[in-house]
Formats: sequence, structure tokens, C-alpha cells
Amino acid sequence: MTIPDERWQRRIADLWATFDDHEPQAFLAKVKDLTGELPAGNAIAEYELASAHDSIGHEAQAAVHYRRAFAAGLPDSHRRRATIQFASTLRNLGEAEESVRLLTAERDAGSDELDDAVTAFLALALTDLDRDREAAALALGALSRHLPRYNRSLSNYAKALIEP
Repeated sequence: MTIPDERWQRRIADLWATFDDHEPQAFLAKVKDLTGELPAGNAIAEYELASAHDSIGHEAQAAVHYRRAFAAGLPDSHRRRATIQFASTLRNLGEAEESVRLLTAERDAGSDELDDAVTAFLALALTDLDRDREAAALALGALSRHLPRYNRSLSNYAKALIEP
């Protein structure tokens, strides 16, 4: 898999930084122009196209590009973000069970600065499956790590929501 050079990566990052300055279709066109500079089927190009479609509300098209990105061997530097985004897209498309499956596997796959994002999107997907107590437990457990006080108490209450 070809990883784009630093100049290309800076250009796509700069474009994303100005997302709100563009009309949705104009933004998508700019992403298509940039990703068109990469070889056909490039995993990062597919990821960027998925992200762009997602950001402008075209979830069905985004899902196609996410699947292509994963199939093309998305590098670890993008894989976790893509998983979170794809799971959110699936939820929006009414596929909450697949979203829960992906995010549950992601929670078990390792730990980094995106752990709470994984948990938050998992909680959202669980609510779509009427698993509200489990969703609240996850959200409160994640929140408990960021409070200046009462961390242990909130963490214990969160666990108690799902214990018999």
C-alpha cells in the first residue's frame, strides 16, 4: 500500500481544516481532486473519500469507500479512526448491530487516545438496540476518568448499572 508523501498529507489536512468554508459538493470535489492524484484503489484515498462523503451526509456512499479502504489494507495510522467513523455510518444507516460488533472488537483490540471515542460511539449504537443501561454504563465509565473528583464512585455506579 502506497502511503502518500508528506506534501499530499499536508494538503489534505489543510483542506479538512477549512471544511466549514466550503459548500458540501465543492468540498467533495476538492477531496476527489486530491485523492485522484493517488493510485487507483489506494486505501488512504478511499478513506478520505469515505470521510468526505460521511461529513456531507452521504452515508451510503461513505460505507462503500470505508469497505474499500479496509479491503485495500488501510495502515494502522488510519485504521482506528476509520473503524470509529465506519461504525457511526453503519449506525446511521440502521445497521446498529454491525456497529456494535465493530466497536466492541475495537475496544478489545488495544488502547490509545481514541478509547473514549470508541466507547462514546459504542454507547450510541447500543441505544439504537434498546440497550440503554449498558450504553449509560459505558458513557459514565468513560466520563469517570475525566472528572476532577468522584472518579471511583462514578466508575462503581457505572458498573452497577449492568451487574445483576
